[in-house]
Amino acid sequence: MMQRLTPVVKNLLLINILVYILQYVFQNIQLHELLALWSWHSPAFRPYQFLTYMFVHDGFMHIFFNMLMLVFIGPILETTWGPKKFLIFYMVTGIGAGILYNGVGLYKSASLENDVNAYIEAPNPDNFALFLDDNGKIFNSTIYDFLNEFSKHPDDQSYITKSVQYAKAAYDYLPVGSMVGASGAVYGLLLALGILFPEMTVRLLFPPIPIKVKYLVFGLGAIEIYSQFMNKSGDGVAHLAHLGGIIFAFIMIKIWQKQGTNYR
Repeated sequence: MMQRLTPVVKNLLLINILVYILQYVFQNIQLHELLALWSWHSPAFRPYQFLTYMFVHDGFMHIFFNMLMLVFIGPILETTWGPKKFLIFYMVTGIGAGILYNGVGLYKSASLENDVNAYIEAPNPDNFALFLDDNGKIFNSTIYDFLNEFSKHPDDQSYITKSVQYAKAAYDYLPVGSMVGASGAVYGLLLALGILFPEMTVRLLFPPIPIKVKYLVFGLGAIEIYSQFMNKSGDGVAHLAHLGGIIFAFIMIKIWQKQGTNYR
């Protein structure tokens, strides 16, 4: 049964809906591009986007399910914690999800830079094969055709030069997309509900069956971990951000427990 909307949940809901409407009313000022969280190496990246991305959504179903989760879970936690603690928790998990998402992107970029520099210092077929072992997914399959030819002509300067160009070009394939949505914060709320009220039974929409919160949290977490490591092409869902919300939520609750805070 849905609880009455509490003050913070109501305001978060209104802000998300307002931003969603403004995205379409004022398309000429490109609110999506301004407020979404862009990859750190994108020219569109701004630090404030770690906050604003949570209030931007890519379509009706995206905002619908996020807000549905918010209004079902949020009032329970806000009533339990109080408005101030609930808002802090929501913001920290949402911002934390964005930090983890972009942080992993930063790590991958730094790792690629090290691989490129290492190859440039010693360009040869064996080292190029090692470079592709770590970064082959960046290129299309024709890069291995080049590797085969390079292996046949290891001392040919034209192949060496071309291989260095390929390595440097890897930077061009770094993703510069953006992330939007309240999912990171919402997944954080879901984990909190699972820790505080593990035996609570909720009814899913799809499929419409009852399930205990602890099993729901475990199942959704497992799906996100699997989806992140499978990394299917064309999957536009930021699974890492969902995991980030869960991780930061877990850390926050553990800190509150250690401090002796009455988190329940």
